Amino acid sequence: MATQSKHILLINLGSPKSLDTQDVRVYLNEFLSDDLVIDLPKPLQQFILRAFILPFRPKKTKEAYELIWEDTGSPLITNTQKIASALAQLTGWTVDVAMRYQEPSIEDAIKRFKEKGISEVTIVPLYPHNAMSTTTTTTLAVKEIITDLYPNLNATFVDPFFDHPKYIQALAESIKPYLDDKTDRLLFSYHGIPERHTRKPDPTSSHCLAVENCCQIDCPSSQSCYRSNVFTATEKVAKVLELDQDQWMLTFQSRVNIIDPKWLKPYTDKELVKLPKAGEKNVVVVCPSFVADCLETLEEINIRGRKTFMDAGGANFTWIPCMNDSPALIQCLESVINDSLEITAIR
Repeated sequence: MATQSKHILLINLGSPKSLDTQDVRVYLNEFLSDDLVIDLPKPLQQFILRAFILPFRPKKTKEAYELIWEDTGSPLITNTQKIASALAQLTGWTVDVAMRYQEPSIEDAIKRFKEKGISEVTIVPLYPHNAMSTTTTTTLAVKEIITDLYPNLNATFVDPFFDHPKYIQALAESIKPYLDDKTDRLLFSYHGIPERHTRKPDPTSSHCLAVENCCQIDCPSSQSCYRSNVFTATEKVAKVLELDQDQWMLTFQSRVNIIDPKWLKPYTDKELVKLPKAGEKNVVVVCPSFVADCLETLEEINIRGRKTFMDAGGANFTWIPCMNDSPALIQCLESVINDSLEITAIR
């Protein structure tokens, strides 16, 4: 157990406050009005949002949440709070939780630090991979709030940990018990993003999706690229699990065509239809974009994805829960945070 006291703020994406349709609408409006999520000219962004999304999507999103909502509320928030409690118990650190959108808010967390006279905090965005719609927007939002509310706060940001050895080992350990001789294919289903979201953060503006095998080249562009990050992590995990190339595949879920028709491929839902037709009727699916189970894992994959696969002729669909507050993830976060603080101290 660590002896030095640290203040940690874990940040996840967020959820509606309740199952009330208006709360769902408020959440979607805040989330999708983020210029790093729908990165279109503001008038166009708001037109799409108000004409095509907000009139229809809140009801559908509410119905999806109703299938997974817990007595304690949103699974994402509950699972993130469990991660915080487990990390605090393991390390002795003070661990708080905030959401990029809605509550518990980043603003309230920073206000508490100020009220308590806390001068140093480590910010941990709970997204393993770089992406402008997750890590970038979270980091910028936190910095802006600190500048406005508590400019004397010294905040250290933990970088995405997609290739950290402890993360690779933890993810592999979470998958291994679900694989057996009957498994035809292991799907690594990552949250999809529009193709332009891989190009825009490219520091060279000429590498991502422009160079053959761009994700296999180790360079500044690939380090900051979501697509490259997920390929790197997946290949490392597959190696630890001693899987051959034909035993696993990488896919992308959660696309919203109305925002952009060109998303990273292959699409998870399409592959779940193709696999049984190709004779692969026993699949195992893991969703490594998320460390805590949420709507995208519990409803989109374990309910809708399962139905898609079985309706297409599948025999066995095995869903792997996120790592949540498992000892392996908590130990991973401890190492990731300590390593980040050591690097910061050296600099």
